[in-house]
Amino acid sequence: MLRLALLLFLATPALANPAPHSGVAGSRSMPELSDLALFACAAAGIWFVRRKLRARFRAKD
Repeated sequence: MLRLALLLFLATPALANPAPHSGVAGSRSMPELSDLALFACAAAGIWFVRRKLRARFRAKD
């Protein structure tokens, strides 16, 4: 099983049809969707933790 996983790991670049990177940098006109999703997840995480900490310290008194 480990040999098969190692073989697949080593053969993955050879199986890729198009080149993973052309070497030419493109211009970005706006953030990618993944950038926006990461920002939303980070904002939700901060909101959630702050809410829990506020409740924790409110309950202490």
